[in-house]
Amino acid sequence: MNTPRIAVIGAGPGGLTLARVLQQHGIAVTVHERDAGPDAHDQGGTLDMQCHTGQVALDAAGLLDEFFARSRPEGQDGRMLDRDGTILADMVAAPDEREKPEIDRGVLRRMLLDSLEPGTIEWGRTLDAVTPTGDGRQVLTFRGGDEIAAELVVGADGAWSRVRPLLSTAVPQYSGVVFVELRISDVDASHPGIAALVGNGSMFAAADGQGLIAQRNGGGLVRVYAGFRDTEDWAEAAGVSFDDPAAVRRHLLGRFAGWGPAMLALIDECDDTFVNRPLHALPVPHTWKTTPTVTLIGDAAHLMSPFSGLGANTAMLDGAELAQAIATAPDLATAVARYEAVMLPRAAVNAAGAAEGLDSFFSPGGLQDAIEEMAAS
Repeated sequence: MNTPRIAVIGAGPGGLTLARVLQQHGIAVTVHERDAGPDAHDQGGTLDMQCHTGQVALDAAGLLDEFFARSRPEGQDGRMLDRDGTILADMVAAPDEREKPEIDRGVLRRMLLDSLEPGTIEWGRTLDAVTPTGDGRQVLTFRGGDEIAAELVVGADGAWSRVRPLLSTAVPQYSGVVFVELRISDVDASHPGIAALVGNGSMFAAADGQGLIAQRNGGGLVRVYAGFRDTEDWAEAAGVSFDDPAAVRRHLLGRFAGWGPAMLALIDECDDTFVNRPLHALPVPHTWKTTPTVTLIGDAAHLMSPFSGLGANTAMLDGAELAQAIATAPDLATAVARYEAVMLPRAAVNAAGAAEGLDSFFSPGGLQDAIEEMAAS
């Protein structure tokens, strides 16, 4: 197969995995990323790389051993609590457990970036438009007027993809649930009570349609997600400005009034950094007619709630499988068709499960009943 010009939009885990596996097969690729550089902003929290998805992709990329060397296997621990902080279920991973070790997003991204050939990433490239030429190519226009032609454009550009409209009219819809992200720094030394509450991995608590989720990250950081059902403009409606951390903290403490002191400490003792994260998802199933010159991976193709645990994992698996299809198919049209024939049904099943998990967690008594049944058994 000739090496066509392949343009990947977005340098997230999926786009970088795609580029790495293509280069493993000797196929040229360029990744266009709107960030000014690799350290332009915080990459977010921790990820569990699962053995049937993310680890498969890392193996295809030749990076699985490096991942195990950098990951945190103790991050597989998980516990479920009630609103008072009583542990209802406590799962501790075996020392040699490799089902889903944790790794910080920033560490994973750096590992993928370092694996690519120099010049693979073009930074500071904001995509403004993609226009078909009618001769089997797409013209990409970037902010500032630069244009390139590509035989295949891969949208790896996340929830609000600029590539998706070439294939689908679907747009992400608000789920009715919002997360407010909190951070607790230097947790072991400065907040030993919270460190003990969270444990080595993740902690989940839910009651009355609200939830608190805490996750260990590297470097002594715990990220907390305070979740609840409300309108997407809840902060404006409540007169809460995220420029006023004290006001956000007071509002959250009010929302979770009645929870135990140990749980409220997650809000009361957190840093003065709050991030509003309303959860969106694409329709289920999300499909389109195969087009040989354009396809999607990751959230651009199947944005779903984080309760699937599969966002980054399946984005990377998408990237690896698309690269392998390109490397083995007789032409791009066949490669794209083969990839989408596997990816789209898988995404539909995963997205449906993620939506169900979100509804269960934020239903009155939903997860609470489940974890009490688990503890009783």
